[in-house]
Amino acid sequence: MGFKGPASGDRKVSREDFAIVLDFMPGGNPLDQHHPSHKNKPLAQALGTTYFTLLEFHPKPGVTVAQGEKVCVSFRFRELRDKVGYVWGEPIRYDDLTAVAKSYLPEAVRAAVLDLEKVFVTFFNIAAPVTIKLHSLELIPGIGKKTMWVILEERKKPFESFKDLQNRVKIPDPVGLISERILKEIKGEEKMYLFLEPPPGVKDAIVLGYLHRIYSMLGYE
Repeated sequence: MGFKGPASGDRKVSREDFAIVLDFMPGGNPLDQHHPSHKNKPLAQALGTTYFTLLEFHPKPGVTVAQGEKVCVSFRFRELRDKVGYVWGEPIRYDDLTAVAKSYLPEAVRAAVLDLEKVFVTFFNIAAPVTIKLHSLELIPGIGKKTMWVILEERKKPFESFKDLQNRVKIPDPVGLISERILKEIKGEEKMYLFLEPPPGVKDAIVLGYLHRIYSMLGYE
């Protein structure tokens, strides 16, 4: 069972330790209507690699970052935070991304999913029904009733990797399917949020919270 998500979303930038740079604007973002300082100060947009939070930060003075670069955005690892200066505390929405950031986002999401292989393989091993008629596995694009039943049968011996899942269930690209689902949730296109928390502005969402649940199971939190 899920629970009602907060009206404005509850994504916290502070929960992200690392992020993948989506776009770097050395001269700032002149189209930003919310933060005047963003218009003329070096600014980067990035994707958090733990909860897939969209965020913005100012690099340290004189520092540049590259698209696709993984940077530390947390003060928990001060020794690794060598490029990131000020991180804005509120997440941004998909619509706030630049065209460049939007075009790179699918690649960044896929890279983050690959790094979290153990987490998402665990999802396939523990996924449960949402209602009597709907299983959480069916919220993954490309997985219907038939494939769901194959997964449930095969996972009596837990899946060990994406490759194992691919071979035993004949899913051509499990990483791509997971990535597609996460992209939909980032964009705020869903009523049920399987992995993420609703982005700002999404109301009356059902949050299933699998990422948080699995991180707790695996001792990542």
